[in-house]
Amino acid sequence: MYFLETEDVVKQFSGHLALNKVSIQVPQGKIFGLLGPNGAGKTTLIRIINRITAPDSGVVRFNGTESQPEDVCRIGYLPEERGLYKKMKVGEQAIYLARLKGLSYKEARKRLLEWFEKFEITSWWNRKLEELSKGMQQKIQFIITVIHKPELMIFDEPFSGFDPINADRLKQEILELKYLGHTIIFSTHNMASVEEICDDIALINRSEVVLSGEVNEIRNRFKSNTLDVVLRWKGGAFTLDSDHYTVLSTKAQTDEIRMRIQKNPEVSNSEIVTEFAKSYEVLSFTEELPSMNDIFINTVSGINLTEA
Repeated sequence: MYFLETEDVVKQFSGHLALNKVSIQVPQGKIFGLLGPNGAGKTTLIRIINRITAPDSGVVRFNGTESQPEDVCRIGYLPEERGLYKKMKVGEQAIYLARLKGLSYKEARKRLLEWFEKFEITSWWNRKLEELSKGMQQKIQFIITVIHKPELMIFDEPFSGFDPINADRLKQEILELKYLGHTIIFSTHNMASVEEICDDIALINRSEVVLSGEVNEIRNRFKSNTLDVVLRWKGGAFTLDSDHYTVLSTKAQTDEIRMRIQKNPEVSNSEIVTEFAKSYEVLSFTEELPSMNDIFINTVSGINLTEA
């Protein structure tokens, strides 16, 4: 059973079909990447999961049960467009929003101070939000999103506005939340982040799910059977001809040969290694997998990658 499911969700706005029978399955305790180009329908789906808007048809389920109004309390949502009050003091505002999520004043203050100390931002407590940079405001918004320890956390472009150091720090916090058992939906255009932290993904394009599954399984599905090989030449005849593969490039360095080959799909990697080992010492042997960025671009643009 999945922690969150949507089944055949349809949503239309003034003649525009925003979602067309969209179904996703989010495993419990995992980080799920919700991907797609601008205007694909991701934000509409997130708003439906949060019960901000309702689907025209289809259902949303938590733990197999159709979503109810009280399920909103189980969700922490960090939207791409931030919504804090710029004239309010940071601490005052954070306590106010934490209490809206069901925490007492005492518990809200306790948890907030722990997070402020963790992020080394206790000096911001009595400053107005408008005095802070975009990245600093983002930290406050993140804390407010997770402060009530929701079962499901939805982060829409969470690294926007962060420098690389703070982006990495936030990434580690998200991984820690997963370790603690929270289920996370992570929406981003940064495919490198997807490879680093996501377990599963769904790619929405033109209102429909066009690709879904576990990240490593998807990358293997679209692999091109290209291998990077480093060999040590033992001397004698120099030949790399074979019916098992095609040589794409070679680079000789003293007694080493670095090469890229494309093997025939029906040939196993072990067969290739065995063949090389007859004449060479195999120093390294790595199979290239397409990046999620390549898969995203090719899938959205309609260019077919070879599926294994």
